[in-house]
Amino acid sequence: MPRALLACALVLSTPALAGDIAAGREAARQCMACHGLDGLARQPDAGNLAGQTEIYLREQLKAYRSGKRRHPQMNVIAQGLSDEQIEDLAAWYSAIEIEVRMPE
Repeated sequence: MPRALLACALVLSTPALAGDIAAGREAARQCMACHGLDGLARQPDAGNLAGQTEIYLREQLKAYRSGKRRHPQMNVIAQGLSDEQIEDLAAWYSAIEIEVRMPE
């Protein structure tokens, strides 16, 4: 088997990182004041998290944690999050289903 094909097979067979939805729901309690447990923003400068992709949520939380993305509250909160907690939060908020209605 050619090396490139073998490498692709190994990558594709490796399970993706997946957070624990139940643990994410519990961790999301610290997010409720701004983002709501349901992922719908409570504050005008907070984004809606419900229905976002896991990849997007994970990358944004890591960017806040590293300081690459700046927001006074989020940088402080994200610094206290482990990789596992970030995975769990991303799993929770991405699992929330939202419905969109277009204006007529």
